[in-house]
Amino acid sequence: MQKGSRASQESVSKPMLLGLTAAIVAGIIAPIVLPHVTHPSMIYHIVLHIASVIIAAFLSIVSLIAYKRAGGTRTLFMTLGFMALGAVEVFYLFEATGMLVSLNVPDIDIEAPHLILLAMLTLFGMGVLKVNK
Repeated sequence: MQKGSRASQESVSKPMLLGLTAAIVAGIIAPIVLPHVTHPSMIYHIVLHIASVIIAAFLSIVSLIAYKRAGGTRTLFMTLGFMALGAVEVFYLFEATGMLVSLNVPDIDIEAPHLILLAMLTLFGMGVLKVNK
């Protein structure tokens, strides 16, 4: 048997990984967020952000696994972009629940999540536009 064959590598299927990620993220976030869900229509907004955090965490994990397997600058940029997406979604979730007020960068009066989104888009752009030599 070859050393690097697919059969010898132990890996979790992507649907299983998504379920595990969703359970862990929801298990961590739900106790923090539940006391702040008081308005009936706000629950949909909060669930939307929780789903976004779960998807961003899943994509971060999958891209991190891909980076560990293949390496490469393009994959690293994409991984960092997905991690930035997860961070900004956590900010937006806490803002939606009222646990966090809008974080502004003082001198330029820009919200911190917007700067993280700009960094995320820059990382994705660098990953897509990076030329392999």
